[in-house]
Parts: sequence; structure tokens; C-alpha cells
Amino acid sequence: MIPQAVIFDIGNVLIEWQPERYYDRVIGEEARRAMFAEVDLHGMNDHVDRGGDFRETIYDWAERHPQWADAIRMWHDNWLELATPRIDHSVRLLRALRANGVPVFALTNFGIGTWAVATPEFDFLSEFDRTYVSARMGVIKPEPEIYAQVEADCGIPPQALLFTDDKPDNIAAANARGWLTHLFTGSEGWAQRLVVEGLLTNEQAR
Repeated sequence: MIPQAVIFDIGNVLIEWQPERYYDRVIGEEARRAMFAEVDLHGMNDHVDRGGDFRETIYDWAERHPQWADAIRMWHDNWLELATPRIDHSVRLLRALRANGVPVFALTNFGIGTWAVATPEFDFLSEFDRTYVSARMGVIKPEPEIYAQVEADCGIPPQALLFTDDKPDNIAAANARGWLTHLFTGSEGWAQRLVVEGLLTNEQAR
């Protein structure tokens, strides 16, 4: 069966999301390692992705950790520098699928505030046929409820959904619901999977 829809994660699939790389550049790797060991910054980000206010959440974390306050606030103030660059080949694949008439969805752990920052910067974020943003849904990957909400909304059988994500836990949760999945480790592998599934030709997948 050829998949009836393709679902993209965004972070590290369409946009590079490497906060550690940003902090290595601005405060140095040694300081970054110390800060990330002491402060649960990815947990902070999960709170935003569940619907917490972007600025309020980050600035509250900064107040709790005054020795790292300036650096933590950068997560809010310089967010676009953490979420860059776009992965151009993946964007081309997204557009090639749409040109072939394949419905393309996004399923992403993203905050309301961060989404508002990202969408003017990355034009392709407005090109999905359906967009599932965790903060709007009140649940994040890999919790089963987020996948159930996608299924209920789109009405496509799980076995006809092809989903790519860079995190094994998110892929495992989708597999458990019967979705077709691809663990994203680079755009070339994803391109070949789309060819194998009959969704793109080799030429279209370049």
C-alpha cells in the first residue's frame, strides 16, 4: 500500500535544532556542559512545548538559576540562532511530495511562542496540509495521545501514515500505533525511503 499521507517532524528533520552547538559558540563548551548538567534546559523546553508561555517559562528558569541567568535567557531572546539552519534537501522533499499531490502533515513538539517566532522565518512551515503542534494539542511526543489526536483529526488509517522523526522514542511510539515510520538520520536516507514507498521518483528525490 502506498502511504496516503506523509508526516514530518520539524526539529532536526526540516530545521536543525542543536542548542548545545549555539551555547558552545557563545559561552564555550566547558561552560555549556556545566550548565546543561546543572539545569534541565530540555525539560524547560518540554514545558514550552506543552503550552507554557515562552518568555515566562524561560525567564522563570533563569531566576531559579541566577548563576546561569544570562545564558538561559538567550534560549528565549536568541531562539532563532538555536533553531538554524533549515535543512534544504528536506524542504525540497516536502515540496516535491506536495507537487505530486501527496498530503503532507507536520507533527512537532513546538511551543506557541516559538511557533510564532519560527513561522515568519521559515516559509515552508505554512505549506503543510495539516499542522499538529504539541502546544496547541496539550500533549507532546512520544505520548500516545498525540498520535491518537492526529489519527482522529485526519481520518487516515494508521497503516497508511508514513512518519519521519529523528528521535527513536517518537518513532517507537508511532510504530506501536501501526504507523509506517522512518528514523531520520539524514535527508538522503529519507529521500530514498520516499522513492521506495512509490511517492517520489529518483529525480524528484534529489
